[in-house]
Amino acid sequence: MTELINEVDIAVEAWHEDGRWTLANLPDAQDIPAIIDRLKSQQTNGGALALIAIDEEFFILIRVLGTHISMFISDISCSLDYEVAEEFLEIADLDQPTEEDEPLPAGNKDIFADLGMPHMELLALCDDGELFPDEQLEAIAKRLGFGNEFAELLEL
Repeated sequence: MTELINEVDIAVEAWHEDGRWTLANLPDAQDIPAIIDRLKSQQTNGGALALIAIDEEFFILIRVLGTHISMFISDISCSLDYEVAEEFLEIADLDQPTEEDEPLPAGNKDIFADLGMPHMELLALCDDGELFPDEQLEAIAKRLGFGNEFAELLEL
């Protein structure tokens, strides 16, 4: 029996300090607790973000601001096929969907509202069937003000 290995398209952390964004690649996009711990270690006034796209299927957003953790997933139904999405739901304390449930976003839809990205804009990105998750994350990065840095990091 062969084990399915998920292709991780993007796993980036970003934090805002001294008026500018700094970005770095995350070592393991499949380990949500480790990502949260890593974001917690960024003691910045703007908090720290993780933008993760898994296997061209869905994306995950995580934001740590002080002791507050916000989480968002673009398609809750991916937890039926991906362990990382299932783990995400457990940590975010969201109910596991059934096979009959629609593929809808879940979590804190206002995760970036205070950074200038209202929930309607985030949900519109999730609804855009023409965009792959990496393109959705690129649009989010651009909207939050670090699109160029995001694109440069992904080129490496």
